[in-house]
Amino acid sequence: MGRGKLRIHLGAAPGVGKTYAMLAEAHRRAERGTDCVVAFVETHGRPRTEALLTGLERVPYRTPERGGVTTAEMDLDAVLARRPRVALVDELAHTNAPGSRNAKRWQDVEELLAAGIDVLSTVGIQHLESLGDTVESITGVRERETVPDEVVRRADQVELVDMTPEALRRRMAHGNIHQPDQVDAALSSYFRPGNLAALRELALLWVADRVDAHLQRYRSEHAVSAIWGSRERIVVGLTGGPEGRTLIRRAARLAEKGAGGQLLAVYISRSDGLTSASPGELAAQRTLVEDLGGSFHHVVGDDIPAALLDFARGANATQIVLGSSRRRAWQYVLGPGVGATVARDCGPDLDVHIVTHEEAAKGRGLPVTRGAPLGRLRLAWGWAAGTAGPVLLAVLLNAFDPGLAIDMLMFLAVTVAAALLGGLAPALASAAVGSLLLNFLFTPPLHTWTVADPRNIVAIVVFVAVGASVASVVDLAARRTQQAARLRAESEILSFLAGNVLRGETGLEDLLERVRETFGMESAALLERAGDVEPWTCAGRAGRGRPVERPEDADVEVPVGDHMALALTGRVPPAEDRRVLAAFAAQAAVVLDRRRLREQADRALALAEGNRIRTALLAAVSHDLRTPLAGIKAAVSSLRSEDVEWSDEDRAELLEGIEDGADRLDHLVGNLLDMSRLNTGTVTPLIRGTDLDEVVPRALGGVPEDSVALDVPETLPMVDADPGLLERAMANVIENAVKYSPPGERVLVAASALADRVEVRVVDRGPGVPDEAKERIFAPFQRHGDAPRGAGVGLGLAVARGFTEAMGGTLNADDTPGGGLTMTLTLHAVATRPEDGPHDGAHDGPRAPVAARNERRVP
Repeated sequence: MGRGKLRIHLGAAPGVGKTYAMLAEAHRRAERGTDCVVAFVETHGRPRTEALLTGLERVPYRTPERGGVTTAEMDLDAVLARRPRVALVDELAHTNAPGSRNAKRWQDVEELLAAGIDVLSTVGIQHLESLGDTVESITGVRERETVPDEVVRRADQVELVDMTPEALRRRMAHGNIHQPDQVDAALSSYFRPGNLAALRELALLWVADRVDAHLQRYRSEHAVSAIWGSRERIVVGLTGGPEGRTLIRRAARLAEKGAGGQLLAVYISRSDGLTSASPGELAAQRTLVEDLGGSFHHVVGDDIPAALLDFARGANATQIVLGSSRRRAWQYVLGPGVGATVARDCGPDLDVHIVTHEEAAKGRGLPVTRGAPLGRLRLAWGWAAGTAGPVLLAVLLNAFDPGLAIDMLMFLAVTVAAALLGGLAPALASAAVGSLLLNFLFTPPLHTWTVADPRNIVAIVVFVAVGASVASVVDLAARRTQQAARLRAESEILSFLAGNVLRGETGLEDLLERVRETFGMESAALLERAGDVEPWTCAGRAGRGRPVERPEDADVEVPVGDHMALALTGRVPPAEDRRVLAAFAAQAAVVLDRRRLREQADRALALAEGNRIRTALLAAVSHDLRTPLAGIKAAVSSLRSEDVEWSDEDRAELLEGIEDGADRLDHLVGNLLDMSRLNTGTVTPLIRGTDLDEVVPRALGGVPEDSVALDVPETLPMVDADPGLLERAMANVIENAVKYSPPGERVLVAASALADRVEVRVVDRGPGVPDEAKERIFAPFQRHGDAPRGAGVGLGLAVARGFTEAMGGTLNADDTPGGGLTMTLTLHAVATRPEDGPHDGAHDGPRAPVAARNERRVP
């Protein structure tokens, strides 16, 4: 039995129609005879969504109780027992009720897929785990219910359900998403045009990236080398010369003209010493590329035009930007140049831009060194000069007969030319052919192999020796040039690599991608194991080639110590590249070690922060603990005094002082312990349905009577909260507001419901807090302004926010119109679950208006 297929309807915001599209797809499949059942769909009472449920079989839901409130959950066992062909499971990111087999609904979906059942599901872009911070910065709301990105990426199909912000706001205004009494608040908060446009862009970009990854995988699997111009990808070829910055800026402008355009800068070094590029200039150009949002690539290739075109086609580029040649006119005799060659060989699927610049036709700063591994054409010219050259020279000299000495010098020149072109072997061949021709044609007796004059024999022998010696020296010089050029190319690569690693700009996967890209491999992986008999594990991988589980399975294995190896697949590089690969492997090991050290450092930092908090705690409470203790001690000593006869009124006053001091001490110690629990991560809230009208009044025990006005309706929905933590958080916020309210001014505590959220506002008319201090007041041991000693150690609001966030809510501060400060505590309502919600029945509706993240003085 195979694994089922997952199709996800992804939306940018609540109300775009995800559930509606899922139900419509189910009807289309049912009409074709497919066995479809509704495993779970949340309609939120919307008529159009409920109408689409008609005609589809529904598996009965489970109805567990949460805090006295009955909720609906998918019955996973019933769906597995029913075994339909397709199951509809709404709200993929939903958190299941306590007592369910799995904590999250996407885990239920995984079980259905493993059982061979196809699943249709929905999710909003705001519920993707990696986008939590981004969504929070846009909407001001932190999504508590998330789904790992990898779950959505593994889906067989992801369909984007899209709608313009204007159309979505019209649907909201018409009451198609939320109840009429919630429309105004939603339109002014979560459903603002800017919020919706930003969320829509997130959804479009996420889907575009997934499509691009799928396209690259398809091209790799099917060996597609043709350019598919689905988006503009601009490759700019750099030589390391000063014109590079002009080319980069020109390419960046081209990339900006197309939506989603990408800029890729590539510098190609070859083993024959392509250029004498300045490392400083290359570093500056790399920085410029990255500042413009592009990426910089360093590739090794002996044939510069071919390497550039291979890179462009591998990146599925649509345009190449090159600078006009810096060569002078006479240098074109040596060849057409890189630009002309690329333009000739690029084919109809690539556009080539030749950009003029100030360095054009001024010649190179340093001459191009030669002597790289000789190509076939150069070897052919060398052998032609070594064999045919002496023959042609003999014909020419036979016509003019300048004399034996001149003849020998001319043949020696041909031998040197053969050495320069083709190396040692063609030069030796030229010396041999030349000596035979000298003997036969120019040494008496002519046209015979006999040499009559012994001096001519000596001359021929000297000629052969000199020719061989000169050829050897020239060939040795060429080899040394080749080695120097290769070392230069290696040093450029290693310098570039070391700079990235030392600056901490290269992660392990990025470094492996550099290895794969630089040496033209299919994949690169860093494998490690704990011991000689332990299995290999993959610490990092790049590329789309076959996965490698052991170093022995790779085409190239580069060991790093006894228990780590760099494994590459694709081709076997020359032996000369092993040294550079070894350096890459060592750097990869360093990056891996550094990543682990960073993780350890983060843990150590957390411990150090805890120690710092404890140290600050001891220093901060030395006075505040002593004050109530001193009062209690004095009152108790007075009561125990046998020298004084206390009246009932005096005794009651002393006992009241003891009680007040004990209450202050209890409150202070409680805040200290709570802060310690928050910093050590030991706060584990017991979330259940909680009535605010029961908890909030209990939070008023620490403030004077008639100092607070309550407006908490009994009709409010229950909230998901820990009653004890909620009471403590509310008490700290209310006590802070009462402390700074003017005499005679009552603090207003009001609660209201909005969609799937309930918010509690604590409003005071105190002096307020400036904007720059509003976030700082939630930090531990912070007391804003001129708060006197004994007014607290600055933990009240820090504890309140910590407890609120532990329950999945938010606590923010904003200015009170007319003066003062308003604290807004927002929690999830039990009656509805925060997921999707339009005519598609999704839930992740607008959040309650959240005040800007500001701060206030802490008690």
